[in-house]
Amino acid sequence: MKPSILPLVMFALFGFRGLDEAQTPMRFDLGPGKTAAGYTRVTDSDIYAKEKGYGFEPGSSVTCVDRGGRDALHSDLCTSDKPFYFSVAVPEGNYKVTITFGDESNATSTVVKAELRRLMLEDIETQKGKFVTRSFIVNIRTPQISTGGEVKLKDREKTSEHWAWDEKLTLEFNGSYPAVDAVEIEPVNVPSVFLLGDSTVCDQPSEPYASWGQMLTRFFDDKVAIANNAESGESLRNSLGAKRLEKVLSVMKPGDYLLIQYAHNDEKEKGDGVGAFTTFKASLKQFIEAARKRGGIPIVITPMHRRTFDAAGKITNSHGDYPEAVRQAAKEESVPLIDLTAMSKVLYEALGPEKSGVLFKQGDGTHHTNYGAYELAKCIVQAMRDQKLPLAKYLLKDVPTFDPAKPDRYEDFKVPASPGVTNVKPLGS
Repeated sequence: MKPSILPLVMFALFGFRGLDEAQTPMRFDLGPGKTAAGYTRVTDSDIYAKEKGYGFEPGSSVTCVDRGGRDALHSDLCTSDKPFYFSVAVPEGNYKVTITFGDESNATSTVVKAELRRLMLEDIETQKGKFVTRSFIVNIRTPQISTGGEVKLKDREKTSEHWAWDEKLTLEFNGSYPAVDAVEIEPVNVPSVFLLGDSTVCDQPSEPYASWGQMLTRFFDDKVAIANNAESGESLRNSLGAKRLEKVLSVMKPGDYLLIQYAHNDEKEKGDGVGAFTTFKASLKQFIEAARKRGGIPIVITPMHRRTFDAAGKITNSHGDYPEAVRQAAKEESVPLIDLTAMSKVLYEALGPEKSGVLFKQGDGTHHTNYGAYELAKCIVQAMRDQKLPLAKYLLKDVPTFDPAKPDRYEDFKVPASPGVTNVKPLGS
């Protein structure tokens, strides 16, 4: 048995025992040709099963070819004319994923997403006979909480969203001609950026819905992990009751970050004393205080606007006092504030009442498309830069500045859709 695959088999046989058992990097040489030293060979017949611990997801249409070159790692590859998935069983934690792309015989173009459509690499291109290697960090989580109990998952988290909570790291390879030569997965100890919020933040499982949290990963380097613990339909109090904050705190290390964006669902809560400046602000401060007690760095974010234009083509505020409550909490607790309410207003109005429809799922004024989520993620990234937040040091150097008054041309947006389409609206509104 090859040393590189032993931790996978141990995990498959004995289950989660913590990160110590998976310290050996897991290296996979994709293709039917010669296998590089220290790598595990993967061909199109390797279908994922728990007992095996790695392989292509069932239903993936994959072709693996050997070009016959001398370099074992570059002489063969796996590709497809459709998106395909490759999974590896790993314990909970942060993993550095390093992928080699290229083809001796063709130019290639690959997009990589992870878990539930988290955008990791955008349009990696190689010329014929050329190869490139790229790395990024993927966060893997389970519902179990080390301090006791587990996250109270919604039914959809056990079905359409199960990849966000299962025992494996799943990569989606997409693009006009994806060509994957090798995949290396290694557990790493890096800072984590935890996200808590609602349907506009979480990893949406199916097209055409998307949220800024699953686009944010594209803009950060391989020295930090984005750990998206947001979920559709959640308010601050719902998240507390479902133990989502407790889950985050159980794995938070000093120096980690917590990005918090709620309000869409909180503003619908009713009862005596319930309101923006009472229960909502108090709960938000509770999240801030809890993160600080763990040595974390909280950052609060106001909710983006809904698509609510008036007759003059201006966005009206559908959130009432809730954005202001976030601003007040940030000032009173001396924490950084990203005013996505203000930035989204500029973004939506720049496109106008009609053209702004490309930002949203058709017929839905709350939830966004891939393009809309991507532009909102850029707003958040730019706010980090503008405020010179320490977190900005992890941003990729090739990310250009962004002005929400001058959004990217929709026609130039090239991130391809993932498999799986739904007409079921995310929870919340």
